Amino acid sequence: MHMRRLLTSIFLTVILLLAPLMDRARQAPAAPKPQSTPPAQSPAPSQEPAQQSGQKIGVRVNLVDVLFTVLDRRNKLVPALEKTDFKIFDDKFPQEIRYFSKQSDLPLRIGILLDTSNSIRDRIKFEQDASINFLFTVLRRNKDEAFAMTFDDEPQIIQPFTGDAGALRDQITKTRAGGGTAIYDAIYEACVKELSHPPRPPGDQPDVVRRVMVLISDGEDNLSNHTRTEAIEMAQRTSVVIYTISTSIQWISLTQNNEPAKSGDRKYHLTDGDKILQELAEETGGRSFYPYHVDDLDQSFQDIGDELRNQYSIAYLPNNYVLDGRYHKIRIEVPEHKGYQVRARRGYFASANANTPAATSPSGGVK
Repeated sequence: MHMRRLLTSIFLTVILLLAPLMDRARQAPAAPKPQSTPPAQSPAPSQEPAQQSGQKIGVRVNLVDVLFTVLDRRNKLVPALEKTDFKIFDDKFPQEIRYFSKQSDLPLRIGILLDTSNSIRDRIKFEQDASINFLFTVLRRNKDEAFAMTFDDEPQIIQPFTGDAGALRDQITKTRAGGGTAIYDAIYEACVKELSHPPRPPGDQPDVVRRVMVLISDGEDNLSNHTRTEAIEMAQRTSVVIYTISTSIQWISLTQNNEPAKSGDRKYHLTDGDKILQELAEETGGRSFYPYHVDDLDQSFQDIGDELRNQYSIAYLPNNYVLDGRYHKIRIEVPEHKGYQVRARRGYFASANANTPAATSPSGGVK
């Protein structure tokens, strides 16, 4: 009996001693399972596109767009043609026309460039009258704007862009002749400093304007730092069409049976300067004029104004385009109308800094 009591006491004592340890064991967290290699910390799939979308990715689009006019056999405008009427070639390779539009009544941005060198001293009054007549014939108030530049040893802006033909006239009539002739520098600077970023008209399409240059000179350059090729290239890059008016009066009269020539029989003799003016115009899609009197230009100015407001635009991605700086010839045809003539710039330079469009562009050039 005594022994049973003794064992019971020992058992209760052991239970009392172990109770705290058992309670701690129940409260302790389970030990983590051992892991030999921690998992890789990779971003969520959605994070990668998010990072990429924040990056700026430059994409070069070699789009060439060309503004042009179509005339019939009588030199009358043809404004009602469609995309399917045209074919375009880049260095004799046919191209797919990506974009086509008819552009009528565009705001004009005009640069009047007057040769004020010694070589045209006797024709300075002719230049003044011709440029003023052009502005009052073509410039529309509140829509078109023009600037006036003179050039002899170097170009000089005498009137910045304005829509006021009277203000332009006042500055043009003050011009005086003297010095050498830097035609190519004048063309280059007029394109870069004025016509590349002309005043923007209001409206839904503020960048759509027609860039025009009217160059009045004898064509004889003797001081330019830029070459003729550089001047033409800059005009093409900035989508500038050059119209030239020669101050040369070297004329040849045609006679029959020793009879005096009629006014309609008079023909002109192209000097070397005239041929340069002709090249400047034809390479940019413009026209050359060789008037004897200012009055001979009246109808021509009307025609130019109509041409500039009734044009087509074609754009294409050349399938043979390489940034090698090489000159590419452009040819536009109207296959179903053999008598139609297309007046457009003749090509572009495939340069890395080309446009503008072309390349900049607004219209014209490599973008």
